[in-house]
Amino acid sequence: MILRKKILYFSLTLLASFGFIPESQTCTRVVYKGPNNTVLTGRTMDFSLEIPANQWIFPRGMKRSGEVGKNSIEWVSKYGSLAVSSWDISTTDGMNEKGLVANMLWLVESTYPTFNKEGDTKGLAISLWAQYVLDNFATVAEAVAEMRDADFANVSDFIPGTDKFTTVHLSISDATGDSAILEYIAGKLVIHHDASYQVMTNDPPYEQQMAIGKYWENIPGKTFLPGSVTSSDRFVRASFFLNSIPQTDNTRVAVASVFSVIRNVSVPYGFEIEGYPNLSTTRWRMVADQKNLVYYFETALTPNAFWVDLKKIDFSEKAPVRKLDLSNNRTYSGETSDYFKKSAPFRFIGL
Repeated sequence: MILRKKILYFSLTLLASFGFIPESQTCTRVVYKGPNNTVLTGRTMDFSLEIPANQWIFPRGMKRSGEVGKNSIEWVSKYGSLAVSSWDISTTDGMNEKGLVANMLWLVESTYPTFNKEGDTKGLAISLWAQYVLDNFATVAEAVAEMRDADFANVSDFIPGTDKFTTVHLSISDATGDSAILEYIAGKLVIHHDASYQVMTNDPPYEQQMAIGKYWENIPGKTFLPGSVTSSDRFVRASFFLNSIPQTDNTRVAVASVFSVIRNVSVPYGFEIEGYPNLSTTRWRMVADQKNLVYYFETALTPNAFWVDLKKIDFSEKAPVRKLDLSNNRTYSGETSDYFKKSAPFRFIGL
């Protein structure tokens, strides 16, 4: 009785302090670390709108622009990658040929640096943030070192045709199990870098997520777990189950276990609460096997999971860009690298 009262009190305190009502954007990301260098990253993509996704194979040697005008940063991709697009205007997820994974999740509290197109500061459109990391780095440590000293501003804007200003944070993980979360808070880049940062959701900022997780360490998950779709509850459930599933180097079991965790924290498709018209539901899920370089994927509206073995992909500079079309609920099963078709690359949205 005392434990239940304590939990209820804490839950009400969270609601009052952080305004944790069912939010419009909800995503969850986990990093699994098993024996013999087994590392997998899984995430849900939850959104209040349909958010069409396609998969893209980008080779090395692609010339990129930050897409913010004359002050755009420019680079040439060092690594090839498998990227998942949203509306074919942004990379929101993916894994490169070195096993580095990047995931963009919503964070309402994000505030980006002021950027003047006519000024002297270089800029990078937020649509390219994940792709910039996939193109340029093999490890989390490399990416963190570069981003800490970056001399360019991340530049955001509204999602076309909506009133949603893009506010995201970025998680990255690598084949060693290292992890980092990058957020823009009050216009400044905040980096949380530690291999122990295995679970994140969209809100609140990661420092507060860690505090929530610390509190729930003292409450046995087999006795009580919070069950709502809010970020705090999903963080607690994902943390508990990630530490409860089998620790194994059996790939089939490990992948299934991580999928079971992210399905547990998914928001049922079409879920509604009266008075909250913009609730997000899970649109798709992924699990990246960073040891074996296999990217697994499933959508809410198709019956099968499928996967892409990056070891079968030609990422050489002369290789073409290729696309796996997921529109109109196209359904795939098994290993799908042969189903990608040569395609012109999509144009990242900018200013």
